[in-house]
Amino acid sequence: MNNLNDLNRLEQIKANDPGGMLDALWKMPEQCEEALEIGRKTEMPSEYGSVSNIVVTGLGGSAIGGDFLRLYVTDQAGIPVIVNRDYTLPAFVNSKTLLFAVSYSGNTEETLSAYAQAKEKGARIVALTNGGKLRQLAESDGYPVIVVPAGISPRAATGYLLIPTLAVLEKLGLISGLAVEVEELTRTLRSLREQVQPEAPVEQNTAKQIAARFYGKIPVIWGAGGSTEVVAMRWKGQVNENGKAPAYWNIFPELNHNEIVGFEEPTALLGQLEIVFLRDSDDHPRVQKRMDISKEIIKGVVSGITEVRSQGEGRLSRLFSLTYIGDYVSVYLAALYGIDPTPVRNIDYLKQKLAES
Repeated sequence: MNNLNDLNRLEQIKANDPGGMLDALWKMPEQCEEALEIGRKTEMPSEYGSVSNIVVTGLGGSAIGGDFLRLYVTDQAGIPVIVNRDYTLPAFVNSKTLLFAVSYSGNTEETLSAYAQAKEKGARIVALTNGGKLRQLAESDGYPVIVVPAGISPRAATGYLLIPTLAVLEKLGLISGLAVEVEELTRTLRSLREQVQPEAPVEQNTAKQIAARFYGKIPVIWGAGGSTEVVAMRWKGQVNENGKAPAYWNIFPELNHNEIVGFEEPTALLGQLEIVFLRDSDDHPRVQKRMDISKEIIKGVVSGITEVRSQGEGRLSRLFSLTYIGDYVSVYLAALYGIDPTPVRNIDYLKQKLAES
């Protein structure tokens, strides 16, 4: 597959996806509903609600839920929330820290290392996993364990890796109103999936159109700090993992203080950049103005510019709607390249070599 019309060939798209990534994406609304129930059923010690900070430690698809959590709860919880992507934890982690150790497989070595440190520091640990060493350790140590279903790629399990943690925070009295947010989220995603599913033709399918623009080009995703920053990073990661292609991201207003200057040379390379602006009603008014001016600056220099706007009213709906479109874009891009989106051979090779060392 190498042109726009190929994305209307339903049988080819599905044949290119033996790992079932498209099926996992279709089921995201139901995943979010199930994830809420899983979180609600998890028993939490009452003292876990009295904390001074929240840390989510994880990598890759297992960490992205932490980034969404950070954006969602910062205004409500009134305490610092950080995401840790490392073997080691920040020095401030202590007995007043609520720490989510998240590893979909349960065997991510960086997360297991951070878990051990969190235990030493006396943090209030909650493990989120479908099994592996993390589940064994947490159950043996007597910490709460949120067990989510196995069988899909971590990057297709965003609902499982985020919503149970939000349900825990609501149980602890740190946030409220989650049920209403999730209900609207699933309603928004059900509507959106009809628009971006493989059966929807290119002419009416935003995700297919963007994938065609990305084909043979270098995607650059721009979001806004405090609103769509995580989504921009997510799009980049999905193009990498599903499309097996390079992609880059940045955020406003920071990029207006450096990256925006880099659109003069080399002109040949700049002509290969396909820019996406992620836009949300919650963006700061000055950031919205910055986006408009930045479009003027790069217009005619880059390959193309696309704006994608969030859908829905609630924060979860708006963030996930943008994410959902990007997820489909990355799978359609893989189809255009004739690549199965599910395997991540370079990551598997890295893990194998690390295990041998």
